[in-house]
Amino acid sequence: MGKYEGDPEWDDVVPIPQDDGERALAQIAYTDEYAEAMGYLRAVMAAKEYSQRVLDLTEHIISMNAAHYTVWLYRASTIFALNADISQELNWINEVALDNQKNYQIWHHRQLLLDHLYPGISSDSAALQDLAESEIEFMTQMFDEDAKNYHVWSYRQYFVRKLNLFNDAELRSIETLLRTDIRNNSAWSHRFYVVFSDPKHSTSGSRATEHDPRIPDEIIDREIEFSKAATFEAPQNQSPWNYLRGVLRKGGRKLSSQECFANEFVKIPEDGEEDIRSSHALDFLADVWAEEGKTEKADEALRLLGDKYDRIRKNYWDWRRVMLKEDAITKAVEKVELGQ
Repeated sequence: MGKYEGDPEWDDVVPIPQDDGERALAQIAYTDEYAEAMGYLRAVMAAKEYSQRVLDLTEHIISMNAAHYTVWLYRASTIFALNADISQELNWINEVALDNQKNYQIWHHRQLLLDHLYPGISSDSAALQDLAESEIEFMTQMFDEDAKNYHVWSYRQYFVRKLNLFNDAELRSIETLLRTDIRNNSAWSHRFYVVFSDPKHSTSGSRATEHDPRIPDEIIDREIEFSKAATFEAPQNQSPWNYLRGVLRKGGRKLSSQECFANEFVKIPEDGEEDIRSSHALDFLADVWAEEGKTEKADEALRLLGDKYDRIRKNYWDWRRVMLKEDAITKAVEKVELGQ
């Protein structure tokens, strides 16, 4: 006899069994415990029942399969219908999340809870502060387990936007993570979001890869210096180089404005062997020289990358060389046509 079949509390429910149709080719071998619980869930869903016993049932199913999206959705509907304690639910899913690191359904459920909770506390600054502290504390726990957990970072971005946490405290939190691991690309991406999506000084709807004239020069300068400092710490770390490119684009500045900086990691004498401390700096300079019309220098940088400093991507660098030369020819033709 199963758990629910023998429980008087469920005597009024007739479970609905799984129907895979006749001659199912890939029938899933559910355990008896899971199959029984799902049968009772189908029955209460069909009856549109929202009760404490439904919450207990969904908790049981989630303990067996935390990735069942439908179970999470019905649990959320039940919580809202019962006007259940959201903070208690958050505490429960904290434990579930720690045991299921790569489960995105948990984080979608958490967003639904926050969306439901927020209107009731949006005018209460103390409640918002408590929520911010508790959520950030839990995300820190998750990052201690895996500092690059995509689902947590996606939620973090949502949470910053929801509570308008575009502030120094959020930047300091990111810097703490970067001090632990300067190569944490997720933290770099989140910093870019926090800095350049702040509604106080950014254009609504501005894409990450386009110039935003609303961003103050002092912020652009600050972020340039931040990325440069991280680059000195780990020159072969691609993250700060990419971040620098993004900052320059946001600020509407040319890559060539940082040519001297990149040259600190690349020495290519006319005679003798080159000294390359960072392949990413060499890539940066290739784009700088292409921007300046110095096609031969750019081509030599790309050749070095393909032949010596990043040989695993030789085909890519060779393709870049072809594109560079084609672009140079196109520009030369355009000049002729314009009579320059």
